[in-house]
Parts: sequence; structure tokens; C-alpha cells
Amino acid sequence: MAENKRQGSGAKGSQGSSGSASGPGMATAMVPMDAALSGAIGARVRITAASPTPSTFEGVLFTACPITNLVAINTNPAPSPADPKQAQNGDYHVIPISRIQSFQLLTLPSSNSSESPSFTDAQPPIQPLDPRALKSREAKAIGDAMDREARRGKGVTREAQEIFDAFSRTMPARWDSSNIVVADAVTIASPYRVEDCRPLVDGDTAALARVRKVLEMERKKIEFRNASATIGSTSTFARDQRKGG
Repeated sequence: MAENKRQGSGAKGSQGSSGSASGPGMATAMVPMDAALSGAIGARVRITAASPTPSTFEGVLFTACPITNLVAINTNPAPSPADPKQAQNGDYHVIPISRIQSFQLLTLPSSNSSESPSFTDAQPPIQPLDPRALKSREAKAIGDAMDREARRGKGVTREAQEIFDAFSRTMPARWDSSNIVVADAVTIASPYRVEDCRPLVDGDTAALARVRKVLEMERKKIEFRNASATIGSTSTFARDQRKGG
């Protein structure tokens, strides 16, 4: 009789249905299945699930999500008081609430119970979060994302972006519509040839000469990469043709 009282019969029915939940210190009452499960988080329960694979799970109810209509239960054996770290291990099963035929409340949830360890018992220890550090990381991430977006040309060719990225590695560069502005001294218009460079300040021949020299080298690198890729593709095609023949 005592055992029967300890393990009161649980709520029965499909998702959204009502059932009775009873257990230690609880009066029997008709409650919706999802509400009964939500109130049992942290307690040891026995859940009986229906087809396609009828099965029974017994353990600590980890969570019951009303949005996804899923529950998660840790079926690991109850930890021994002599080995509190055992509580950190888990064997979790996720079950749709619609599959649950019944559940039994075996013990009440208790924050002081060794079966429901708190964050302070976690191994390795969980350190408190610093809101200011999180805000700083958030601001930095947003700033980096905006910077990356600013460095991405709008409506430009891949070659134009490669030229911009090459200048950005050694000199300040920014986009002005489709023009590349280098060091706020020289602008390079499409199609980004050496003769398309113009100084922003008349007579700044030194900056113009430097940008033209860098641009000429970068265009040669791009041409070399494109030629190598073309040769590689041609060789692969010829080899495949020979194999096919």
C-alpha cells in the first residue's frame, strides 16, 4: 500500500488531453497532459509511450517544451549520495507528447534532491557570466560584420573584389559606389586598369604612382591565377576524354 501511494498513477491520454497526476504530497486532479508534464520537471517519472514502438521510460523529467510538444527524460539511474558526480551523466530520450499514453510521478521535484543537481554542482564548474563582457563581444561582432559588409563591393565583378581585397591588405581602401578609393588619395574606376587610376588631389603623383604599381602587380597575379585555373581545367577535361575513349 505504501509503495502504491508513493507511485501514484499518472496522467493518461494524448497531447492536450486531461488526465490525473498523483504522487507524494499531491492530491489527484484532472489536468491537461502538457500542463501536468510541465509541473513535473525535475521529478522522477515513469512515461509510457505508444506506437510505433511502445516503450516505457523511467527517470528524471529534464524538460517539457510546449512549443515543440516534446519532452526529454534522463533515464540514468538515480545518483548515489556517495558519488555526486554521477548526477552529471545522462541518458536522455526525447519523446513527442502526442505519443505519451500515461506517466506516473514517482518523486516530487526538489531543488535539494541529489536527483536534481543545481548549476553549482556542475562538473566542470559553470562560472557566472559577465553581462558587460557579453555586451562588448556583441558590439565587436556587430562592428566586424558591418566592416565586412562595407568591404564587399555592390554589383562589382569578382576581379574587382579581388583587387579591392589586395589593396586592403596593405593600404586603407573603401568603396565609393563601384570605384575603389585607396588611402583617400587615389580612385580606381571600372574596369580597374592602371589607366583608370586618378588622384583625388591634383598633383599627388607619388600616391598615384604607388597605387598604379600595386595595381599592375595585382592584375598580373590575377591573370596568372586565371591562366593556371584554365590550364588545370583543360588538362582535367583532356584526361577525362582519354579515359572515356
